[in-house]
Amino acid sequence: MFPLEDNFDDVISKAQRGLRMTDDRLAERAGVSLEELRRAKAGSFDEHVVRKLAPVLGLGEDALVVLGRKAWHPVERHLVGVAPFNTPFENMTVNAYVVWDARTKLATVFDTGADASGIISFVRDNHLSVSHILLTHAHYDHTADLSRLKKATGATAFANELESVDGTETFAAGKTFAIGNLRIETRLTSGHSRGGTTYVVSGLERPVAVVGDALFAASMGGGLVSYEEALRTNRSQILSLPDDTIICPGHGPLTTVGEEKSHNPFFPEFQRAAP
Repeated sequence: MFPLEDNFDDVISKAQRGLRMTDDRLAERAGVSLEELRRAKAGSFDEHVVRKLAPVLGLGEDALVVLGRKAWHPVERHLVGVAPFNTPFENMTVNAYVVWDARTKLATVFDTGADASGIISFVRDNHLSVSHILLTHAHYDHTADLSRLKKATGATAFANELESVDGTETFAAGKTFAIGNLRIETRLTSGHSRGGTTYVVSGLERPVAVVGDALFAASMGGGLVSYEEALRTNRSQILSLPDDTIICPGHGPLTTVGEEKSHNPFFPEFQRAAP
């Protein structure tokens, strides 16, 4: 089971950076001391302090507290036709995925991770034919082994036209790919990166969304391009999908749209609407 990518302090820091709020301003508006804020941002959980910080940062209070208590993890899932690969990269790990049509054995790979050895072996051992490598975004931890993966599979690599990745062909968001009997819809989920793309796969037992760093279980990628845009595109392009859609993120465990509506602190409007 992959651990969560972010803790409550990571969520607080990402929201504070996204809102361009200084420590002094945040502490003043939340009614906490600077020392209490600094302890929270260093990972020292105090529910009283966290509940004061959450509304100022636009975060879901209860969801942030549950995260701070380490009281939630998405249900572990295994879906025929989806294989995740998790590889170490510097001080973190990164995910890549193989998705295939069981009837035709045609497959696509989403991102490469830091090391595509496991992907290459899996494809060979399961007699899969990879026609496409689809990149969620251009950050190096997701593209590091692209050249070797292309050579090993003979596949064509694609990236969103808004980003430049050597060795890829480009596409505009809205394009669809067909892999055997599977249909893959592309949606622009920019904000973390300019050309961040979510791939929505239909034709498996359940819908699947490969989201890169747009969204994590109980968190999201930092809004490196635009925090507001990242929130907006996550809402409109990912959380608008059916609740049973399995989300395959670039870091951390698989989750679902329904679980993120209930447990992701960045989207409190869904938690307020819940019965």
